[in-house]
Amino acid sequence: MSDHRSPYQERIIKNYYQNRDSIGIQKAQEAVSELYLSQGKKRETVWKRLISHLEKAGLPAEQIEHLREKDDPALVAEAIGKLA
Repeated sequence: MSDHRSPYQERIIKNYYQNRDSIGIQKAQEAVSELYLSQGKKRETVWKRLISHLEKAGLPAEQIEHLREKDDPALVAEAIGKLA
């Protein structure tokens, strides 16, 4: 499969997977900002994205579920701060 990729492409893919947790944390921080401002159906959409980013950042599923139940952006921001 890697026969079709250039060394440059291989390096980009390798770097992505090495930095996946950092990328997840950054995206989660951005989603928390949106969570503060959203309501209703938009808030549900933001939560779906946020859960995905928190999983990639390495947050345990139990903690993610707890944060989702509380639905408090401040708690989410605090949890992300501990990861960073």
